[in-house]
Order: sequence, then C-alpha cells, then structure tokens
Amino acid sequence: MSRSISILGATGSVGASTLDLIRQTRDEWRVDALSANCNVAELAGLAREFGANIAVVADEARLPELREALAGSGIEPAGGPDALCEAAGRGADLTIAAIVGCAGLRPTMAAIEQGGVVALANKEALVSAGEVMTAAVARHGATLLPVDSEHNAIFQCLHGEDLADVRWITLTASGGPFRTWTAEQIAVATPAQAVAHPNWSMGAKISVDSATMMNKGLEVIEAHHLFPVGLERIRIVVHPQSVIHSLVEYGDGSTLAQLGPSDMRVPIASCLAWPRRMKMALQPLDLPQIGTLTFFAPDEQRFPATRLAREAAQAGGAAPAVLNAANEVAVAAFLAGHIAFTDICALVAQTLSGTLLSAPQTLDEVLAVDREARARAAEALEHV
Repeated sequence: MSRSISILGATGSVGASTLDLIRQTRDEWRVDALSANCNVAELAGLAREFGANIAVVADEARLPELREALAGSGIEPAGGPDALCEAAGRGADLTIAAIVGCAGLRPTMAAIEQGGVVALANKEALVSAGEVMTAAVARHGATLLPVDSEHNAIFQCLHGEDLADVRWITLTASGGPFRTWTAEQIAVATPAQAVAHPNWSMGAKISVDSATMMNKGLEVIEAHHLFPVGLERIRIVVHPQSVIHSLVEYGDGSTLAQLGPSDMRVPIASCLAWPRRMKMALQPLDLPQIGTLTFFAPDEQRFPATRLAREAAQAGGAAPAVLNAANEVAVAAFLAGHIAFTDICALVAQTLSGTLLSAPQTLDEVLAVDREARARAAEALEHV
C-alpha cells in the first residue's frame, strides 16, 4: 500500500533529494503537502507534478501568485505561518521536516503532535528546542528519524542495540575547506572560500558552519538529544574523505561504522524506507579506488566552535538556543562581508558570555530566547 508524505521545505536541497527518490518509487507514495518559503514557481510545478493535495508558501504575500500558478489544478493553495503549521499537522504517514532555521520549529512541532513519523532535517529543532521537542515526541508517541548523514549513520549503527552498551558515539567531520590552513590564513578567509566545501554540495550557511566546525558542534547537541548516552560519550573525529559518516563503539570493544557516498539521498532513503531499505541507482563505494581513510583529532585552537557548542550543551537551559541564534547572526554578517571569518566564533562567545535566560519550557519560550539572543548578537556586531 502507498503511504502519504508531506515535505516541509520541498524546494530546498533536502526536499529536492527527497522528491528525486519519490520519482524512483512513485507507486509507493501519495504526496499530501508541499511547502516552500517563497519560490512559488518551483513549488507550484512540484505540486502539479506529484499531485499534492495542498501547497503552502510561507511568505503570505506570495499567496495570490501561488493561487494563480495552481489555478485549475485542484490543488489547495495556502500561505503564511499558520497555514504551514496546519499543513504539517494533517497527519501524513511521514513528514520530512526540512525548513531551515527557527521558522521550522512550529511546523515540526505540529507534525510531532500528530504522533506520526517525522524525518528531521531541521537542526534548530533539537539544538534550540531539544528538551521541548523530545518531551513532545514522548508525549505524543511520535517517531523521530534523523536525516543528517551523521545522525542517520548513528541511527543505523544502533539498530537493535541497547544504549546502555554504548561506550562511544563518534561523529565524523570533513574538517571543511580550511582544515589544513594556518591560523593566519583562516583569519583572512573570504565568504567565497568558506562556502567551497570539498565534499558536499550545501547551502551557504551550512557550508560556513562546516568551515568553522560549528556544524559539528551543533551535531553534538543534536546527538545528545537523539541518543541519550551522556554528553561525555559523544566525540568528534576529523575524517577528510567523508566516507565513514559516524561510528558507534560498544562496551565489548566492537565498533560499528556506516559508510557511504557523500550524497544526501542515502540518509534520506534510509528514512523513506525505514524500517526497511530501498534500492537506489547510486555508484557503489569503490574502496580500492578510495585507497586510504584518514582521521585526525579536532583542533579547537584554530576551530573553537566545537568547544563553544560543547560548553553550551553542558550549561544546558537556554545556552544551546543562544549559541544557535548568535551563530546565525554571525554567519549572515560574515557572508555579507561585515565581519571577518574569525569574528564568527568570537561573536558567538561574546553573546554566550552574557547573563543567560532561564531554561525554556515551551516552544514560545524557545522562540523568545532566540529573539533575545539575536538582539544581543546584533548589538555586539556594532562593536566588532
């Protein structure tokens, strides 16, 4: 029987990869809801192609344009944040939560509250609102499937195992484009250099996060909520080839690793087919051709972001949300040419050093912390 699927963030990279996989298994899926931030033309085209029941544009000002683009199709057009949450809460068998930033928090929560399966590609859900989100998952009996390649790898390595038997969870990091650069070179790095990731094709913001290693710090926080083995048992290793996506070591000395190509369709396919697997026409790994896999300890002198993230996770409360918000402000400022690359972590550290807000207990409180942290970071920007 076919299953229903909703894709929140259908025009982004995760959404595009998901729809590419659905094209290959078209008879297995009924597309219920698709959403986009403001790309009406692409959203309407995808909604028509897949016969979606509803298409939602987050920018409500673009709703008239969407109505016109869908005229005569029988597809319901909708717009604005409330419509986005309503679409997420329609109860699809599987919801892909891939809206970038805190804009994705409420729709993700709406999907969780239906008690279904949510494939999570939105980092902010667990970084900024980890305790709130995981409590909602438990309360509503929902299932979270991690889409990030590293967390999906851990999820696969833990299949059928007991968390109590885990000795270490190891997240691998490519090291980004500046892995071999000196501190002096890093200090004058440009936005164009920072977004040129050696292994993955990603958006500008996450590419910069990879360059600073902040993405790995955020992933430690995510892993802490997804796989509660204790923060002290989650570590990072730099693996430039990005062939091993993560490892889990057990108490008996056995280490399981998930290997695969640097292609987001692999973890997305894992979520689509879970608890089974699906066949894909991807080039298989050629280990003799790869030849050598190398590993290095992270250098927190040149890349202090991982230390900042771990300290925020240890502090708990509002600190992870402050970290995430300050980082977004700093990365945007760097991409706009307003601050230097090394100012990104300096600005995050400065924002974190202020008096922390109380621990958020609800999604509204998480968003209030986010707003306050952004305001503090913006104020700090004026003095950089």
